[in-house]
Amino acid sequence: MIGLKEEQDLYLAQFQKFAAARTGEPAWLNALRKKAMERFAELGLPSTHLEDWKYTNVSALAKPPFQLSQGVHRIGKAMLEREPLAKLQCGTRLVFVNGRHAPELSAMGSLPAGVRVHSLADALRGGDGRIESHLARYASFDNQAFVALNTAFVDDGAVIEVPKGTALEEPVLVVFVSAGGEGPVMAHPRNLYLVGRGSQAAFIESYISLGEGARFTNVVSEVVAGDGAVVEHYKLQAENLEAFHVATVQALQERASAFVSHNVSLGAALARNDINVLLDGEGAECHLNGLFAASGRQHVDNHTALDHARPYCPSREMYKGILDGQSTGVFNGKILVRKEAQKTNALQSNKNLLLSAGAAINTKPQLEIYADDVRCTHGATVGQIDQDALFYMRTRGISREAARDLLTHAFAADVLEQMKWVTARSQLEQLLYRKLSGGRPRE
Repeated sequence: MIGLKEEQDLYLAQFQKFAAARTGEPAWLNALRKKAMERFAELGLPSTHLEDWKYTNVSALAKPPFQLSQGVHRIGKAMLEREPLAKLQCGTRLVFVNGRHAPELSAMGSLPAGVRVHSLADALRGGDGRIESHLARYASFDNQAFVALNTAFVDDGAVIEVPKGTALEEPVLVVFVSAGGEGPVMAHPRNLYLVGRGSQAAFIESYISLGEGARFTNVVSEVVAGDGAVVEHYKLQAENLEAFHVATVQALQERASAFVSHNVSLGAALARNDINVLLDGEGAECHLNGLFAASGRQHVDNHTALDHARPYCPSREMYKGILDGQSTGVFNGKILVRKEAQKTNALQSNKNLLLSAGAAINTKPQLEIYADDVRCTHGATVGQIDQDALFYMRTRGISREAARDLLTHAFAADVLEQMKWVTARSQLEQLLYRKLSGGRPRE
């Protein structure tokens, strides 16, 4: 078996080939990649000896010899349209296959003047100076091995810029497809969302697999919400059950901005999500909504961090987990209130539903407060299906399976109902029902 050190060496060897092939690119980009890989070499893949990885063992990532894709895997539009998370009725859609932009699958709808939606690779080739001033400025790789690895292999992803005073009428959809045919493939997408002062925008990232086989997706998304901007970010993951998914979302909020995150994990053998938000402007408001459902031997780990750095900033966080079979889950949510962040109002809630005796959850809500005029609460619960409610429904002629499905859906509903985009919510409800019911038809 390949160990973590050997797997780290494989990444280093691949980086040498990758870097050697990058000709004609800006010096700053090559320097950034080199610095990131040097940091990854120092950090290594995280082990369970680290507190933030105590319950998530990434040694399985050392078994398949993951390689970068050698070219865009050609898939048809009809095949893509069969995937629920790829047909969310958004006029503008960017599609990436195995980490690389697929223009033939993408579509550009009607956008307001000044809005730019393009791939990172195209922006870099075009010499876009704004990329240098924003890329890797928010998601630090100093102490995050997977962010360092992503930055070392940074090549493609979505870049969306919304100028000040602009409102998008519908979300921009960004679809990441992992397709087979090349063996165990890895991809390191890098996304950059820049929303100017007083603007409104929504972005949907969806992650899907076509076919079976081990895949490794390691994505980083950086989000900037300017003064008074309203930003809604969806991250929807339903990859196959042999996939490994590691993701970091890093958001910066400026004065009086609003940021809403919807994070839903249904697929992958191992999924790790880090959602980090810096409220760096007075009056900024943040909402984090999360839902994860696991079955079989799936493992889902959600880490959230809300950094209240300025006064008068409210935040609300609600994460729910549904676990069946022998699956395991992790929730680690931290709220940091700095000394300057007086009048902070923060609420954090994590609720988990265990559907089997073999399922398990490790939950750790945290508050770290240095200000003295704040209102902060947090809590976590772990429970099972309400047997009284189940009995009541069965006495009304509802089968045990249908009653269980209804109660489980009701548990998840208040998270899904936070989503403003109806088509996304509808598709997720169907996927969730299919997953939890084992494919049984609705009664």
